[in-house]
Amino acid sequence: MKLINEYLEYLEIEKGRSRKTIDNYGRYLARFLKFSQVLEPAHITDEIVRKYRLWLNRENLNRRTQNYHLIALRGFLKYLVRRGVQSLSPEVIELAKTEERYIDMVDADDLDRLLKAPAPDMPERGSPQAKLERPALHNSLMCLRDKALLELLFSTGLRVSELCSLDRDTVNPKKVEFSIRGKGGKIRVVFVSEDTRVALKEYLDKRGDVAPALFVSAPRGSSVSAKMKEPSRLTPRTVQRIIKHYAIKAGISKKVTPHTLRHMFATDLLINGADIRSVQQMLGHANVATTQVYTHITDRQLRDVHTAFHGRQRKKK
Repeated sequence: MKLINEYLEYLEIEKGRSRKTIDNYGRYLARFLKFSQVLEPAHITDEIVRKYRLWLNRENLNRRTQNYHLIALRGFLKYLVRRGVQSLSPEVIELAKTEERYIDMVDADDLDRLLKAPAPDMPERGSPQAKLERPALHNSLMCLRDKALLELLFSTGLRVSELCSLDRDTVNPKKVEFSIRGKGGKIRVVFVSEDTRVALKEYLDKRGDVAPALFVSAPRGSSVSAKMKEPSRLTPRTVQRIIKHYAIKAGISKKVTPHTLRHMFATDLLINGADIRSVQQMLGHANVATTQVYTHITDRQLRDVHTAFHGRQRKKK
């Protein structure tokens, strides 16, 4: 349907939606068209939507994923209203009720071990492996990169996609803040802790390439040479693997993702007195209801997060 393509272009140009969002909406709407077989907007009826919702539910999709499909359809119907095209009212589309989101936090000791984990496993002295290792292995570029990456996620609450989009000229280790373009092209300011600034400086000082990306791939245990092919920007999937690797290395039994560090960032702000609107701005949430999920964490979990953050600061010698 031509109008769907025009709607996706509208999302890109007028709404500034990300490529990922546009691709998802296109896929969801294509699925609706394949199911409904409608050829014109006027053919979309309440009964068709009802059957579509039933079909989504029987496809064993969770409620949140079902809602993503319905949100895409509702957005398209709203676009048709703007264009004066006759179709079903978007108000007819009701979202399925979802279970309250549960945030599985890591405790104080786990967080501390995770942030300290990016250090190479030193071979036993005198072993054949030790003789092959380069001097100052503990300062290898990969470990410095991963240390800076973990610290930056915890300090700023960035989304993993935002982290991967950063360029090295965006983040100055001497400054305590920088701007980031988030979802919908919205720009917000994030703040950088002292630990993070130190980690970033050590990492950037070790970089020998001129690639613009802040976080790049690097051979294990060595610097990136300017003579080599320009290193590639880390992808969200690679960052997920990196964090999973260090969580296992730190002996953490819970699943740890980039979003886990975003959760820790938000809850730390709230337990230390930040108002929810400020936290909403720092997280880049369009709706405060998205931020309110953090207020539902138990007091015990909040105390654990508080200890994790502040205890770590006091452990400095």
